[in-house]
Amino acid sequence: MKIGIDIDGVLTDISKFYLDYGAKFALEKNIDEIADPDGYEIEDILNLEKGVHKEFWDKYDNYYTKEKYTREFASEIIEKLKNEGNEIYLITARNPEKEEDECWTTNWLKENNIYYDKLTFTDKKLEYCKNNNIDLMIEDSINQITEISKIIPVICLDTRYNKDCKGNNIIRCYSWYDIYTKIKKKCDNINVNTI
Repeated sequence: MKIGIDIDGVLTDISKFYLDYGAKFALEKNIDEIADPDGYEIEDILNLEKGVHKEFWDKYDNYYTKEKYTREFASEIIEKLKNEGNEIYLITARNPEKEEDECWTTNWLKENNIYYDKLTFTDKKLEYCKNNNIDLMIEDSINQITEISKIIPVICLDTRYNKDCKGNNIIRCYSWYDIYTKIKKKCDNINVNTI
């Protein structure tokens, strides 16, 4: 089986990062408080004016892309899936036009022992899944989940910002071992096509 895996929000807990570093940034910038803890982007969480989010990333991008650890058991489960004959496609919407992002990402994956057959930078994940015959996608973004689930099953890794994401071909999971269990059930022809 060809398994697509997102990076930010799936291999990392970007939600926690946004809240932790967003609160720090808010204090430093005299922003009153976290405006929407269930927001998807830092702009929504802090209700930032246009362009201020760039200041946030200028300050914390280095830490996030180089030092932030993976979610618990992500490496272990991906290795299990690979050893069982699955192909692993990391599909991320990180900016591929910044060469350093690609370099930082590949180094980070290596340092965290994340195996993959192919790494792709694209925000057109539905198109990529179609063109590469991806059988299953693991994702956290509501927009991506909604689009991709029209053609293949999507494991929705539960976060505070995707609680309302429901539908056919969407399988909600809460941890990497839960992801593994649901994939095994799918492989064993047990119907898990709805939440």
